[in-house]
Amino acid sequence: MQGVARNFFTLAIIYALCGMALGLHMAITDDHGQMPTHAHTMVAGWLMSAVFAFFYHLFPAVAQKTLAVIHFWLTAVSGIGLMIGLYFLLAGNTAIEPLVAASSMGFYAAMLLFAVIALPAVWKKA
Repeated sequence: MQGVARNFFTLAIIYALCGMALGLHMAITDDHGQMPTHAHTMVAGWLMSAVFAFFYHLFPAVAQKTLAVIHFWLTAVSGIGLMIGLYFLLAGNTAIEPLVAASSMGFYAAMLLFAVIALPAVWKKA
């Protein structure tokens, strides 16, 4: 695995470790107030980043394009902002809500960009 695929897979592992640590913390403390953060970290972070990694691994020509690099950075920055912002928002810090909103929109934009990148590649006639 190389380039954008490797970057996404590394990001996926980091998300998995953070999400699992948060899940363990909630179980140990019997405080499940961060369940939405845990779920977003595991699904939006770990699962989506892993899917992106394997897509770019399967389509190396697409991974070489500038849009793939933009996709990685938009996903990484907005996703990390979303997870951190959501954690603090659910802990009672409502002032962080603009970060959560902006990060959510950025993460959605990253998914739209992935659709623009991936759909032509998978529908391309051989």
